[in-house]
Amino acid sequence: MDAARRRGGLTLWITAAIVLVCDRLTKLWAEHTLPDHPRDVIDGILRLRYTTNSGGAFSLGDRAPLVFAAAAIVVCAAIAITSFRVRSTWHAVALGLVLGGAAGNLLDRIARGSGLSGRVVDFIDLHVWPVFNIADASIVVGAILLVVLALREGAAARDRTPADHDG
Repeated sequence: MDAARRRGGLTLWITAAIVLVCDRLTKLWAEHTLPDHPRDVIDGILRLRYTTNSGGAFSLGDRAPLVFAAAAIVVCAAIAITSFRVRSTWHAVALGLVLGGAAGNLLDRIARGSGLSGRVVDFIDLHVWPVFNIADASIVVGAILLVVLALREGAAARDRTPADHDG
């Protein structure tokens, strides 16, 4: 394995571990601190309040918890299997964000229900969006970063391609 792949894989796994630890610690804190005492951080904008949901990111699809659990397992497995193929630091960070977030919510499902149908702890309330957690935010930021990287690569590839000339 070359140095770029080793560095990419390590970056991915370190990012995932940081997300997972932050997610677990904040969910434990929310579970023990917020149920009876929600906190306004920025009045009318950001409130920390404990809630749970059985759906996906941002409480979407709450009637299909097994679908989200299965998707998380597939995503985690795919990223883990290919983790040392990543050469780009930014791709590694993006995939690490997705892996850490998916693993964090999957652990909640396992710990808070029978099988994979458990509930996920949420606590970040922006009032204009469903309540979410660090794992949800990491998945979304990682996915957006992957899209941005793909768009940049596509633009760079078009710039490298010689223009077609009709002659």
